[in-house]
Amino acid sequence: MNRIRPVSGHTAPRLIGQLADARRRLRALIDCLPAGGWLGPRAAHLNPPLWEYGHIVWFQERWCLRVRPDGTLGPSLLDGADALYDSSSVPHDTRWDLPLPEPAAVDAYAARVADAVAARLRAEFDDALAYFAELSLYHELMHVEAWWMAFQNLGYAPPARPLAGRVATAHRLVFAAGEVVLGSGADEGFIFDNEKWRHSVPVAAFDVDAAPVAETAFAEFVDAGGYALRECWSDAGWAWREAAEARHPLYWRPDGGGWQVRRFDRWAPLETQAPVLHVNRFEAEAYAAWRGRRLPSAAQWVRAAAHPEFRRGMAWEWTRDAFAPYPGFAPDPYRDYSQPWFHTHWELRGGGPVTDAALARPGFRNFYLPHRRDPFAGFRTVGV
Repeated sequence: MNRIRPVSGHTAPRLIGQLADARRRLRALIDCLPAGGWLGPRAAHLNPPLWEYGHIVWFQERWCLRVRPDGTLGPSLLDGADALYDSSSVPHDTRWDLPLPEPAAVDAYAARVADAVAARLRAEFDDALAYFAELSLYHELMHVEAWWMAFQNLGYAPPARPLAGRVATAHRLVFAAGEVVLGSGADEGFIFDNEKWRHSVPVAAFDVDAAPVAETAFAEFVDAGGYALRECWSDAGWAWREAAEARHPLYWRPDGGGWQVRRFDRWAPLETQAPVLHVNRFEAEAYAAWRGRRLPSAAQWVRAAAHPEFRRGMAWEWTRDAFAPYPGFAPDPYRDYSQPWFHTHWELRGGGPVTDAALARPGFRNFYLPHRRDPFAGFRTVGV
């Protein structure tokens, strides 16, 4: 097993509290599931919530209670849990057909695991256990965000209305040529393997939008026929647009010569100060080209993020970089977190309205397939 990096700044009580808070957030979403919502529709971008709930609990048990120093696993508190919930071996399309335990049984499993993890943290707190507890915490927070994405996608009423960030008056920030540091170091506490390691890269002079593109700005592209302008789209983007028959963002509809956007279960007019969300990389790239600009590289985004006028945290922001390993990459114990997705997914930065602050730090690298429209994703542009 790879060496576990120390997790600075954490104590057993703090981690126990954070894990409990993440579970309360998940519980709030569970309590808002509509009738029939435990399985929900089959779709490549969704998981059945009943499976996902069990998987979250199983993941925490696997890494905090079952994993041994040699990498082997002890028994689960739930018979047959590995065959049900191991996402590395359970094909996505089969998850609706598994003999999943009823919600009450998953509740009981969750309570037993949470109690056992808390007891172990109090009794055996060390770097390895703290690392895996924090890994489990962030894993759950990512799944909580996936539940929010599903609620938006399916039009469910959420437990609360997240506060959307506001796009300030559009202006641009200018940067001279220089170097930027990508990646994270072992002195930064918990980091994910795709952040290893800190290294410098050169960046040419550039200008960048100070804030993500707004809904009404993107509507100008739509109203100008941007979805039919072949010259604005990459070959892959045009192929997607034709196959999807896309003519506007996913959650938009015409409204008396203008547009409305659906936010969960409610329709509302577009806003001048709201960032456009739920656009995929192809749509973002086409808009940027229409403006005579392009998407920022990850290095440009990171450099600009240090500027006091750079507005972030309103959207996961598409970059023009493919999600790829940094030089010298080696997977951490959870080997399937990054490695299987290199070179097929694309990198995003920033964090959106339902992203936990711990995952919205500038060094965090998110990644999605370029056609995905369900994430809370937007973008900004840079000069060509």
